[in-house]
Amino acid sequence: MRRRRRGVEAFSLSFLDCICCGFGAIILLLVLSKIYEPVIMEKSEQDLRELIAMLQEELFEIQGETTVFAGDLTAGDAPEKLIQTAIDAWGRIDIIVNNAGYTLDAPIHKMRDEWFQKMLDIHLVVPFRVIRAAAPHLREPAKAERERGEEVFRKIVNVSSISGTMGNAGQANYSSGKAGVVGLTKTLAKEWGQFKVNVNAVAFGYIETRLTASKDDANVAEIGGERVQLGIPDQLRGMAAMLIPLGRPGTPEEAAGGVFFLCSPWSNYVHGQTLNITGGQFTGMTT
Repeated sequence: MRRRRRGVEAFSLSFLDCICCGFGAIILLLVLSKIYEPVIMEKSEQDLRELIAMLQEELFEIQGETTVFAGDLTAGDAPEKLIQTAIDAWGRIDIIVNNAGYTLDAPIHKMRDEWFQKMLDIHLVVPFRVIRAAAPHLREPAKAERERGEEVFRKIVNVSSISGTMGNAGQANYSSGKAGVVGLTKTLAKEWGQFKVNVNAVAFGYIETRLTASKDDANVAEIGGERVQLGIPDQLRGMAAMLIPLGRPGTPEEAAGGVFFLCSPWSNYVHGQTLNITGGQFTGMTT
């Protein structure tokens, strides 16, 4: 078996990132700086324009080629169209990061059926459908490589949360979706390990993004025509030093670093795992 060695800066990869609310843009900054070829997905064309402007400001010049796709991944055949966009642009897919998501918080006794289902749809059903749509473009090349005696690794990284691995009051819907992502990851790792597709998850703790910013009138998003309040109460934000052994929330760059590792050749023998990126929050050093 010949192992094809891929140094991070020695080649281009087709990279698929489904973005929403913070982490994805920083992941992209890391990826773009290492000469990958990304397909960037955002919910709207306006969000895409803002993202590209930010990336160009941060990187000055985006290296390589970039393809974009705007759409609601919970709608119709959007996952299939996203995958086809990547194939039409690059002819292959090497890495998928399932990162799209948001929150709709309420205690269980006040939770609407619609809100519960929306969290399952975006956090669990969408990653499943994106992966299923990508299946022939990951499995078939691997079969051909195996016939030639080659070993080439591809990557899937699913974004979970310690709300999913440990639970979180007021987030029964979000926690259920994120817990499901871990089960999806472990099952797919068992099915696709034979094709050298590394499938892992990251479980984020308290990371500074729009989802953990102050809950105020300015921190809102429009999802499906509905105005959604983002953020957490300032009282909870002030407890970070007590809850996190490292004494502070993580930065988006620190969160993205774990994802980047799982996308890199250095993680080729890391498989079916959930990497906690928590600063030790809630004993989040193990799963």
